[in-house]
Amino acid sequence: MYQVKTYNAIAQAGLDQFTDNYQINQTDNADAYLIRSVNLHDETFPESLKIIARAGAGFNNIPLDRATQNGIAVVNTPGSNANAVKELIISLLVASSRNLFDAADYSAHNIGADISLRTEHDKTKFKGTELTGKTLAVIGVGHVGSLVANAASALGMNVIGYDPYLSSDAAWHISTSITRARTLDEALKSADYVTVHVPKNEETTGLIGKEQLAVMKDGVHLFNYSRGGIVDNQAAVEALDAHHLQTYMTDFGEDILLNRDDVVVTPHIGGSTDEAEVNGATQGAHTIMTYLETGNIQNSVNLPNLQVPFQAPYRITLIHKNIPNMVGQIATALANAGINIKSMSNAARKDIAYTMIDLDNLKNEEDNKLIEKLGKIDAVFRVRVLKH
Repeated sequence: MYQVKTYNAIAQAGLDQFTDNYQINQTDNADAYLIRSVNLHDETFPESLKIIARAGAGFNNIPLDRATQNGIAVVNTPGSNANAVKELIISLLVASSRNLFDAADYSAHNIGADISLRTEHDKTKFKGTELTGKTLAVIGVGHVGSLVANAASALGMNVIGYDPYLSSDAAWHISTSITRARTLDEALKSADYVTVHVPKNEETTGLIGKEQLAVMKDGVHLFNYSRGGIVDNQAAVEALDAHHLQTYMTDFGEDILLNRDDVVVTPHIGGSTDEAEVNGATQGAHTIMTYLETGNIQNSVNLPNLQVPFQAPYRITLIHKNIPNMVGQIATALANAGINIKSMSNAARKDIAYTMIDLDNLKNEEDNKLIEKLGKIDAVFRVRVLKH
């Protein structure tokens, strides 16, 4: 029976996906962790731990290199909170266009105002604009960006999408009314609103900086509900001070953004809805089950994704370094043990590889000996034997 450890009540929401082959408890010898935001960088991983599923898109709370060295697969749940982020972006588009935050603040400080006189006179300062006919640039049209683009288009906005890494699968989810920009500058230059939805990495850190802000026209509204650092906050503040950027709204606070009427900072609530948390936990639970029972892995952030139908009686999986002759050494070890390979699949992600081998026959008493022999191959991190 597999042991699954959870770290908060949110992860419990996905546990209905588990079958009778799983026991949910707080054991120190778990086969799997199902987590959300707990920091695992100082955690000591048990030898039994095979997979960590993060209910959400981010995974900076997990020490990926150490997990890989311990033969632990790490997965996330991309898209599980996409609708939550989309709805927040749409609400902020409306709020920024109609000056709702300033108007609400005015009302909060003028409760005793004469509604028929002072309020009617002052309300003109909060006059806004309509979204219909305005242009929205969506930078990154993956799980979240595609939903934002489609919803904005449905509101009557002209939507320009930019994503140099747009996959064919993602393209199917984008409305044909969305214009695809060939360059980032092309997407930015005519936009009234700009929203970014890209993962954070070396290439995207500071993606929207001084040069990109300079390309935008005066009075643009900017949204960062992707990751902190995607937008250069110093550059954004300078553009606000120059009245080039009209408003900046973000889920990621920084001291430089505080106490400004033209900045709205929300406390990292983009994906924080009851539904999104349940979706993430459910997706994470399903990924755990699939990996533990079949070895198939998807949405991994440290291993190559590999999915092969499990139709043979036995399957061996190996996590190892992606170096020459690894597959040859593995095949030789099986041949020396008199074991015939029915099929073999291998995939690599940079310097890490994952191999699955299906077998017709394997005596139970040979399992431990085989695992020990394969595990002694240099650069092998984890070996498992699965029975269909």
